[in-house]
Amino acid sequence: MTAVDAITVYVVNLARRPDRRAWISARLPPDLPALYTSDVDDIFDGHMLSISDLHTRGIKLFDWPIDSDNPWWQRPLKFGEIGCTLAHLACWAHAADHAATPYILILEDDAILAPDFHARLHSTLDRLERGQLRFDLLYLGRYPLEPDEPTTIPGLVRPGYSHCSYAYLLTKPALTVLLATALDQAVIPVDEFLPALYLPHPRTDVRARFPAQLTALALDPPLATQRPKSEAGSDTEDSDFIDS
Repeated sequence: MTAVDAITVYVVNLARRPDRRAWISARLPPDLPALYTSDVDDIFDGHMLSISDLHTRGIKLFDWPIDSDNPWWQRPLKFGEIGCTLAHLACWAHAADHAATPYILILEDDAILAPDFHARLHSTLDRLERGQLRFDLLYLGRYPLEPDEPTTIPGLVRPGYSHCSYAYLLTKPALTVLLATALDQAVIPVDEFLPALYLPHPRTDVRARFPAQLTALALDPPLATQRPKSEAGSDTEDSDFIDS
């Protein structure tokens, strides 16, 4: 089994966005077939979610707004952010139960894959295995907010606090850690949840609820970027706040 053959691929996509599904489907390497959240009989769409839906499903939200200079931390969560987190969570849960591969690739449907995506991913995993550099989470693309640290392998860094979850790889053991956090009992944006799991989150309340327990790496330069919102829109941001 080669490194890329050892990957199960999930794409976060909404049923009402077949346009975005078609866009990324046309760009995925043909030997990396994907599972789509739009095929799951569940509610991930922020346009359809309600507080009563969350209560019925036993989902609880983290007390998110705080007094902060960061405007994203001052405001309530949006239903789109909640749905996005639940979609990622559903991918992890499905992979934990069904994936027979050691690596799980999670893509959002606005991820732009590099032309040499297949070859570079294969090469990266081979170099990691040969160099015996352990990881649980590998960012293929992200938005860094704090400085990274170098590693012994060129092109790979230890990421600082970063946002964006449009392209990342997980190991099978990492799924157990992610699911054990009971994220569905204290939902926060997945962009904040992932960094909390590999470094002390800058918010003390998030840090206390989700302590760091994973080892993360990131590709630098990245292997994926993200379509601009002016081109693809934003299903996460284009939704109501939970208190409206």
